[in-house]
Amino acid sequence: GGGKDPTFSLPALASALRPDPTLSLEQKATFLFLFFLFVFLAVLIVRCFRILLDPYRSMPPSSWTDYVEKDTLDYRLA
Repeated sequence: GGGKDPTFSLPALASALRPDPTLSLEQKATFLFLFFLFVFLAVLIVRCFRILLDPYRSMPPSSWTDYVEKDTLDYRLA
């Protein structure tokens, strides 16, 4: 009688997803690394959308006035 494989049951999956003392150090490190990676990606995506939606408010005014002054200075030198 071939029953289902108990390793792929739902409780086993749930216990694998929860932080469990039976997890090895490598698995914990991997989960932690992935968690921080996803957080980092989320922060970057939010920042990029903010810059795309309102580019001039997100950057300090001094930075783009410096670029404008440099451009006009280059034109004056040329």
